[in-house]
Parts: sequence; structure tokens; C-alpha cells
Amino acid sequence: MVQASAVIEFRPGLILSNSNAHVLVALLLESVLTETFFNSSKRNLEANRISLLAMFGACLNRREKSGPSQERPLYSAAMLNLDSLNPQQRLAVETTNGPVLILAGAGTGKTRVITYRIACMIEQGVGPGNILGVTFTNKAAREMQERVNQLVPKTRSSERGTRNEVSGDRLSSFDSRPTVCTFHSLCVRILRQHIEKLGYKRNFVIYDESEQLGVIKKILSQISAKGQKTDPSAILALLSRYRNQVGQASSLSPFPGTERLETGRMPVPLFGDSSAAAMAEHVRSRYETALRTCNAVDFDDLILLTLRLFREHPDALASCRAKYRYVMVDEYQDTNAAQFRLVHALTREHRNLCVVGDDDQSIYGWRGAEITNLLDMEKHYPEVKVIKLEQNYRSTNIILSAANAVIRNNTRRRGKQLWSAKGQGTKIILHTFENEEAEAQTIVEEIEFMRQAKRIPWSQQAILFRTNIQSRPLETALRQTGVRYHLVGGQSFFDRREVRDFLAYLKVFLNPNDDVSLLRIANVPARGLSDVTMERLLAASQERKCSVFAAMKNPTVQSTFQAKARESIEGFVAFIGRTRSQLTEVSRRREDPDLSSVPVPTAHGPNESLRQRSPSPRPSPPGEGEPIEAASPASSSMSRFRSTDTRVGAHEAGEARALQSWAQRFLTEIGYMDELRRSEKDAETAESRVRNLRELAASMDGNASLAPVERLESFLEELTLDSDHEEEKEDSGDAVTLITMHSCKGLEFPHVYIVGLEDGLLPHSRSKAEGTLDEERRLFYVAITRAMQTLAISHCTSCKKYGQLAPCHPSPFLKELPAELVEHANERSKEPVTQDAGKDLFATMRSALE
Repeated sequence: MVQASAVIEFRPGLILSNSNAHVLVALLLESVLTETFFNSSKRNLEANRISLLAMFGACLNRREKSGPSQERPLYSAAMLNLDSLNPQQRLAVETTNGPVLILAGAGTGKTRVITYRIACMIEQGVGPGNILGVTFTNKAAREMQERVNQLVPKTRSSERGTRNEVSGDRLSSFDSRPTVCTFHSLCVRILRQHIEKLGYKRNFVIYDESEQLGVIKKILSQISAKGQKTDPSAILALLSRYRNQVGQASSLSPFPGTERLETGRMPVPLFGDSSAAAMAEHVRSRYETALRTCNAVDFDDLILLTLRLFREHPDALASCRAKYRYVMVDEYQDTNAAQFRLVHALTREHRNLCVVGDDDQSIYGWRGAEITNLLDMEKHYPEVKVIKLEQNYRSTNIILSAANAVIRNNTRRRGKQLWSAKGQGTKIILHTFENEEAEAQTIVEEIEFMRQAKRIPWSQQAILFRTNIQSRPLETALRQTGVRYHLVGGQSFFDRREVRDFLAYLKVFLNPNDDVSLLRIANVPARGLSDVTMERLLAASQERKCSVFAAMKNPTVQSTFQAKARESIEGFVAFIGRTRSQLTEVSRRREDPDLSSVPVPTAHGPNESLRQRSPSPRPSPPGEGEPIEAASPASSSMSRFRSTDTRVGAHEAGEARALQSWAQRFLTEIGYMDELRRSEKDAETAESRVRNLRELAASMDGNASLAPVERLESFLEELTLDSDHEEEKEDSGDAVTLITMHSCKGLEFPHVYIVGLEDGLLPHSRSKAEGTLDEERRLFYVAITRAMQTLAISHCTSCKKYGQLAPCHPSPFLKELPAELVEHANERSKEPVTQDAGKDLFATMRSALE
């Protein structure tokens, strides 16, 4: 047997001590065998090579636990195949230490850079569990995690965890891979461990926007005076924006200018309507108290409470800093003040922060995004390295030149010049229409021509507009022509009445103190708990400063009701308790297979005759009616929650449908399915709603490795945090996409039509007064850069306002397009194109495609 020398010099700069030589020998032998076996597949060879390197790093990391090491880094980025990256992308990938700002222009491959950068850090010896990647949508997080898993397969799981350097606790298998998640998901992970330090219970619930609005509406019904403006959505938006800017979850100082509520003076550019601001100040303390009573938090609380935790409990902050030594933030231009403080708190010491963003795509200032977080990066991290990604892989150079010319007019920005190797492409087609109907009809005719004559599917064509109301004439024309379309932003599967009812039941079973969910389902189906009864119970809970369910259980409160109502209250309390016990028993049975199965309880009390009642159909809340175009099927919406783990034992497989069976049991007991069928006039619609519930119930058992209660908590948490429902922008089959400019960010389409480019729509009429003209221009820039091959833009000379035709003027942004890049649809006269002349509008584009 060959004796290894004390030190092996493998290549310049790579030195191994004798203690690690045996590991290297084993890996080299495996690598030789691997290269021989996989010689025919470069991709498999590369994946295996990365896997070996990750394993080698893990071995060395475990060995280094026994004492400090003075050895130099074992890996360099050269071991990862970066040949497919352009020079600037490669520089961004290889620059892994210290603060880095990657200015990633539209379509420049930033997701690829982020994932390769994570793989590069792992290859250099950084522990996967020490890497944090933060995104703004769950879809982006999933995509990023999947790409990292493909590059570095060993990060998927680990049989043996490491220990937290601060707490000493052994980390789970999830800590052996990079954490890639949204800001809110990150904060949930932190708060689930530490929130009891802030006086909350660990099983807190997360309120989504509809539940927040429910709280606001109930507060307004108690305090609003007649004639007073009480727009719940405006007040909620104002509360959210102010809380994030101030950075406190509670005990806030008064709103600016509202020291005296009767004046209601607030800075209009910052907070909008002063009357809404005054009402928001009046509502704030009641809103926060209501959530706290229910052991509930909203999305803003997730970040603000985490900041409070870090401020009041330095040990929690130290633990997070020790774990997340390398932090990456995507879409940094969209971060608000609170998110900036969170990132700064995590990275202030080690300063290994990489932010990726594009100030030219900052279009969410209206919801609190602070573009200055990106523009002023040097103020907070003077040593930051700035790397620009300017090679675009999406669009033609004519499209990019137009976008560059428009955005160049903004006053304060980080300069960048997008370019492409895809060639010049065809000119942008500009149309002037007589009215919206002519605009819609002509564009739809061209879409159909592209499909029939050019074999371009509907799914490769998209229509972009500034506001949702602009979709009406487009939808009418599409329907009349028989063109399938997908309206992004229509009713989500998760906003359907039966889905929200079912989820509310689940939340109540986990946390009966969740007032919003309880008030939604207390009389669904009807069980004698009328609106008057529930209002009295709500008032009683407020008097006693407790939850509604606690008030329902209170004998003193029960005694104030007549016998029939009291019986209904007692029956409902018993039903909740009984079903919660069944859930607990299901979990116990999983832990002890010898336990007898839980008997199905018989309905009694006020539920006994439930199925014999025929109550009037429960009306849908505003905005919850049938969508214009059917939303994605339940199976599509829920597919990501199903288990993909085939490594389930026999006992686990036996319990794989535990929650589904439990849910079907309580739905049968209350007669909810029968109620759905009775309340719908159309049998097909009724059965569709029943299928939605069955699909939803089946999806609860996605993670069979968890106990049923934990499985249910995880399911509800993921659903709430995934409220952006990004997947509903896709997977619509062969259909034309109708989408707003704000919603299209991050998407791309081969053929794009941008409609309604009139002054007052883009830029919006409020932009001058609010000082947001630059953001409106960025919105146009984002819309232009969605196009890959062809781009058609249009405006009208007249449009309907309040039912009457009114003259319209072209958007001033159109003048910023270089004349040599644009071709008018009617070159002869450049007069408004009427509906009758619509058939000849796209001749130029058609000839270009022939």
C-alpha cells in the first residue's frame, strides 16, 4: 500500500495535509471511474464531478470541526463549468466575498447567474446551509432551488446534519442545502422558533389580504360615521405602507400630520388621501389589537416582528447571522424600508451580501418599494463591487434600442445599455385607432391571422395594458372571434367561495381564536348562528378582550341568549372541540399504529337536522363571483403541494391520506357538499365546486413525512405565503395572454401588443402630482422588454369616459422612441385607423414574417 506523504501539492495554490489525503485518494479513484463510465455524456460527467466536490467539501468541513485549520481554500470556481456564461456573468458568479451589486438588465440571465453563484460558493467550500437566497415570489424561489439542485445534486438532502455554531443544535437535513425563499417565508422560519419571546404562541396564524380586510371592515362598522369615507382597501394599503416605512409592528408614533384627527393632514405624495389617512390612524390600534387577540399576524408583521425580535433578543440575531453567512437578494429594487433593515441586520457584520436588481425595472413604488435601496448601495456598503449585465438573451436589437432610448430620459438611474446577439429584427409597428373597439377588433384579427397563416400559437402572443378596465373591449373582441384567452389577475382558484370556506374551517380547527376565519364559517352551512347572534358574540368578545370562540364557550355569555340560539352556540363549540380531538387522535395513531381507529362521531344537537334544511344560497362576497374566463383547474393550482417523495415506508403510506379522510369526515358531518349542490342552480357548476374541495382535501397530505397536525400547519402556511399564485400566470394552454404591465414583469412573449398608450393612462393622470413620472416611464420600459421577436404598440384618438366619447392624446413616451425604429401602420396619411380599415393594418408585420 502506498504511504501518502505529509503534504501533497496537487496544483499551484491547492495544498492538502496528510489528514485529508485519504479522502482525496478515494475521490480521485471514484472520479476516474466516473469519467470512464460517463465519457459519452458531458452533462452527466459535470453533474457527477460537482457532486463529488460537494461530498469532498462536506468531509473536510466535518474534519475541521475538531480544530482550527490554516489550510488554504480547496476549491476554485474553475472546477464548475462556466463556459456557457458571458464574461460579465462569469465575473458576477466568481465574485463571492464582500458586498456585490449585480445590475441585471431585462433578459440578461440573472436567475442563471444567481444559481451558478450559489453552486460556485458551495464548490469553494461554503456550507450549503450557510447560504441564503431571498426572492419575491415562491415561484422564483422554487425555480431557483430546482436549478441549484441540478447543478449541485448533493445539496438536495443530507443524512447527517451539522451543528449551529452559536446554539450547538443539530441542524435538520434542510440546513444542508441552501435556503432559497421569500422574505416572508424566511421570517416565518425565524418566528416559529422565537416568537414566544415576543408574547405570541408558536401556532400563530397568518392573515392574507382578504382576512385583513375582514378585520378592517368590522372595525369600520363600529366606528365609522355616516358620510365618512371608509374605503377598507385604501385604509389597509395606507396602514401597510406606513408600518413598513416606520419599521415597527406596534406602538407606532402617530401618523405624520394626524396629531389631531379632525385635521387629518398628511403628506399627499406619500400617503395619498388625507381623509383615509386620518381613518387609518383611528383604526390602527384596534387593528393590531384584533390580530393579537386572535394570535394572528399579517404579512407586514412577519418582517416587522422579526426586526423587533432581533432588536430585543440579540441572541436570536446572532444565531441567524451565524447560519446565514452569505446572503443574496433578488429584485433588490423592489425592497421596502423594512426589508432593507432586515437584510442590513443579517449582513452588517460579515458583509457577504449580493443584491441583484435593475433600477430601470422599479415599478412598485406605489406599494412601498424604495428604489433608493439600490441607487444608494454605496452609502451603506462603500466597498461594494458593481457588476453590470447588459447582454440581453430575449429580444432583438431594435426592441432593445427602443427600450434604451425611452429609459434614458429618466433623471436618476444607473446607466446601462442593453444589447443582443439576436440581430436587428423587425421595426416596431405603431397604430393610431379611432377608438378602443377598433383597436381591439384589429388586434384580435391580427392574432388570428398570425395563428392561421403563420402557425404562431395563441400562447405565443400577449396583449399588455396599463389598467384592468382596459381588458373589457379586448375580451369582447376575443370572444366574438372565438379566440381563447387567459386573463391574468382573474379570480384565483384560492379565491373561490368553497375553497375559502374550507380553508377557514381548517384554520379554526388549528386555532379557534382566529376570529376572521371563525366568523366566516360559523353559519356555513346554516346552523342557527345568525348575523345578529354573531354580532352579539363579537361585541361580547370585545368587552372581555378575548376571542369570539372564547366568548362562545363562556357560560355567562351563553346565558344571555334565547334557548334556540344558545343551543346553536353550544352545538358549534362542541363540533369544533370534537373535530379538533379527531385531528389530535389521527396524529397519535400515526405515532402508535396499535391505537384503534378514531370512531366517526354522530351528528347531534343543532347539526342533527342540518341536511334537512334548505337555506337560501349564501351570496358570494364582492369580487368572488364567477370569473369571465375560467381559472386554472384545481389540479393545476394544487399540483405543487402533492408529495413527490417516493421514499415513504409502509406505515407512512398507510397514513398518507389521514388528513383527507379527516376532512371528508367533518365535511360530511356538516353537510357542506350537499349545501354546495343545493346552492347552485347549475348542476355542472355545483359538481365543479365539489371537485375543487376534493382536490384541495387530497392535496393536504402532500408531505407524508410529517405528523398530520404538522402537515396541516405546513399546508396552510405554504398556501398563505404563496398568495402571489405566480403559477396562474402560466400553464393556461394555447391561449392569448391578457395582462397588465405591472403583472407582466418577469415574463416574456414572442409577440407583444401594447395597447392604450394615451396620455392619462400612460403616464397615469396622477403621476405628475405624485411625482411618479419616472416610474411610469419604467413601466413602459418593462412592457417593451417583454417582447422577444415582434412588438406592436397602439393608441386611440378618442375613448369613453363616464359613458361619453372624449378626445385622447398620444402618450408623451411615444415621442421618445427613435423614428428609425418605428413604422407607422398607415404610412400614407398617418391618420387614425378606423375599424373598417383594420384588415390592412398589419401588412408590414405580416410581410416581415413571410
